[in-house]
Amino acid sequence: MEITGEGFLFIHIFFRFAQPLIPDNKKTMKKTLLLLALSVLYFPVSAQKDSIRPTRFYDSQKVNTNSLRIDGVLDEEAWQQADWQGDFVQQAPYSGRDASFDTEYAICFDEDYIYVAIKAFDPNPDSIVSRLTRRDEMDGDMVFVDIDSYHDLRTAFGFIVNPAGVKSDLIFSGDSGDETWDPIWWVKSTITDIGWITEMKIPFSQLRFDNSGGGLWGLNVGRIIYRKDEISMWQHVPVESPGFVHLFGKLRGLKDIKPRKHAEIIPYASAGVKKYVADRGDPFQPGLDKLLNTGVDAKIGITNNLTLDLSVNPDFGQVEADPSEVNLTAYESFFQEKRPLFIEGKSIYNFPLRFGDGGNAAENIFYSRRIGRRPHYEPDLANDEYIKQPEQTNILGAAKLSGKTKGGTSIGILESVSSRESAEIDLNGERRDVIVEPMTNNFVGRVVQDINEGNTIAGGILTNTYRNITTDELQFLPSMATTGGIDFQQFWGNKGYNVKVVNYFSHVTGSEEAMTQLQESPARLYQRPGADYVNYDTTKTSLSGYGGSFQLWKTSGKLNFLAAATWKSPGLELNDLGYLRQSDEIFQLFWVGYNFYEPFSIFRTLRLNMNQFNIWDFGGKKAVSGLEAGSYAVFENFWSVHINMDLMGDMRMNSFLRGGPSMLLPGEFSLRGEFTSDEHKKLIAEPGFSYELGFENSSKSSEYSLELEYRPINSLNISLEPEYAIEKKTLQYVDYLDVFENDRYIFASIDQKVLSMSMRVNLSLSPNLTFQFWGQPFIATGNYTEFKYITDPEAANFSDRYHIYGSNEISYNELSETITIQEETGTSLEYNFDNPNFKVKEFLTNLVVRWEYQPGSALYLVWSQSRDQDDSYGQFNFAHDLADMVKIEPTNVFLIKFSYRIGR
Repeated sequence: MEITGEGFLFIHIFFRFAQPLIPDNKKTMKKTLLLLALSVLYFPVSAQKDSIRPTRFYDSQKVNTNSLRIDGVLDEEAWQQADWQGDFVQQAPYSGRDASFDTEYAICFDEDYIYVAIKAFDPNPDSIVSRLTRRDEMDGDMVFVDIDSYHDLRTAFGFIVNPAGVKSDLIFSGDSGDETWDPIWWVKSTITDIGWITEMKIPFSQLRFDNSGGGLWGLNVGRIIYRKDEISMWQHVPVESPGFVHLFGKLRGLKDIKPRKHAEIIPYASAGVKKYVADRGDPFQPGLDKLLNTGVDAKIGITNNLTLDLSVNPDFGQVEADPSEVNLTAYESFFQEKRPLFIEGKSIYNFPLRFGDGGNAAENIFYSRRIGRRPHYEPDLANDEYIKQPEQTNILGAAKLSGKTKGGTSIGILESVSSRESAEIDLNGERRDVIVEPMTNNFVGRVVQDINEGNTIAGGILTNTYRNITTDELQFLPSMATTGGIDFQQFWGNKGYNVKVVNYFSHVTGSEEAMTQLQESPARLYQRPGADYVNYDTTKTSLSGYGGSFQLWKTSGKLNFLAAATWKSPGLELNDLGYLRQSDEIFQLFWVGYNFYEPFSIFRTLRLNMNQFNIWDFGGKKAVSGLEAGSYAVFENFWSVHINMDLMGDMRMNSFLRGGPSMLLPGEFSLRGEFTSDEHKKLIAEPGFSYELGFENSSKSSEYSLELEYRPINSLNISLEPEYAIEKKTLQYVDYLDVFENDRYIFASIDQKVLSMSMRVNLSLSPNLTFQFWGQPFIATGNYTEFKYITDPEAANFSDRYHIYGSNEISYNELSETITIQEETGTSLEYNFDNPNFKVKEFLTNLVVRWEYQPGSALYLVWSQSRDQDDSYGQFNFAHDLADMVKIEPTNVFLIKFSYRIGR
């Protein structure tokens, strides 16, 4: 058996950080960690050292305009005379070996287009996996062309195609791919008796370049053989390489071409109806609403390197709904962006607060879901009043300027204006308007400068939100919020190592009411007893904060590590245009991973990793220490397993009482696993589980999932993903009451069950005509028992930190759904609160037919339906609840949307 020095280092680091976190009485846990670390000794490691191969060059040839037809048949004279190159080299599974099958390509160009032809030879053409899918969602066999037209060794444009002619495209920036880019280009693929052939036509107007480079671009061409899980490339990029674009080969000969300014206008029109159950007493619920909308999108090349995107009254009627959830925390839920206006080119605005691959990716200075959000204010209604409340804020217009100059400066500027929104209230036929959202201007500016061939990167970001607040009802909102940050990253060792430093700030102004709400929000809780390091001031009209992070990261080779820290001051506030869950935090992390890239024994690949972390508040008190360990393995039969284990010590939670003193909670252990069958088969199964156990019987939860994916034919994909979660906690927040100057932080034990199932059907009749169905039944219940209040939040024993109400102290009123407390602890206090039991039932469905009848122009047919109901009965009954869900009266929306692209 052979073990490398890096392997011994992995074991040493593991024990260095694992041992202090394991209590002496946890012998079983200690043995588990010991076995995990020692297992590295029994994994043979390939001694092959993959080297960087010499740079390859390709000389392109200019052809006459219109001399090539994009038909997947390479019979034109230009292709016969072109320079065909091959000799592709594997990146995976065996980095550095010759590819299993030959692949050849050739490149030509004229004044307006660059043409690429690829011959993917295959001795068994019947085994080629050719699947029809929607754009950017392909699988099966593929070929790809990556072009660094900037020749900055950092940015590239990727074009991918499969044997069915399905397209995918992306932009590489700093070796990170952004698949939201959708340029206009043409492709045709054909399967022949020698394999398969693809032919591409890419307009120069879709690329970014200048004439100063003498016609020299970066280039790589690659192929994926699906049944072998093999990736091969013309210019070899070793699997252990820390980067990608800077290792490209070179494309020469692109002379006498001029940068093209891209210009297109896409007007749209949509019409539809919304049908629901009418409410005779509510004048705003007639049962049928008409939906009409028009707008325009435009893409204008200011220069060849900078593009201006404009959108007037954008429409998102075809966008899939957010999945259902029940959130019992004090924090706002995070949802992924799905609107095309904000998805395309979003990577330039990314400024995460943490390190590595983004850490908690949700926390970011820019969160585009803030734009066009649901109105903040919900008016209270008197008896017999009815309201017509807008579901979201209308975006009047938005503009994005983005691109990269020839000097290596990446620019992203986003400006949007959202309209003032009003709710209409009716009282016996008399109506009045109440403003529920002010007119708002949002600005985001991001600049990133490449220096020294991308080995040094410096950047900055600035955001601003301005609200035109003119009514007393909206004084709780900040009138202006500004955030900004700078980041600096230095690479060395052929980009195998890097250090990154990030600093950012926030400054928010508004009324005393608005600033008081920010101080008391769950993110900071200035009013908390014991928080003597912050200044709680209800007369403030501004709030400022800062944060930052530091990382030292090794990304090359088999052994990788990350040493990092992040800090967020108590006054940091990003939630006007960003996303922030928790400020007042100092986070330290050390992570190490070891990779077995090539097949050995029963494995195709194997990754092991572990990390150690600590969290403190700005008062210097430790919140928690923890250890995580995980592994990911792909076996010879293409099955895979992913296992993660977490261990955390006692936790001091400043926000647990939601404004009360800090609370000491027992630590916990968790185990998560996910298994996947051979993804090359028609039927794929992916069962998963998670298990969490809080020490001192404080909590226990488990979750089970099963994803089934079936592809009976290459154009149809059906998937089901049921999930069932059970959570039992001794302490679940219920309410806070001030009872005659006695604080009562009321909690209860909760038995929570959540059942959901995501269903998807994707049918592709051609690369440009697709049907997509998504549905999700969702049932969630919460049954609260053993109501209690906190007595001593930092008592030595967990059970001494609260008092459980006795049967003679608590009574339930089912009619009013309230709970009354008559304490018998010497205080004789009487108070009541609402019964928190709940049951939520929802069924969401969405069907979208999309026909791209010509490049950039599309027709959408949309049907969406929602059924929802909730009550205060907290018991879970699957058969009864499912039957009830079918009986819920639905809301249906039928929509047709038509867009037409005008431009070049």
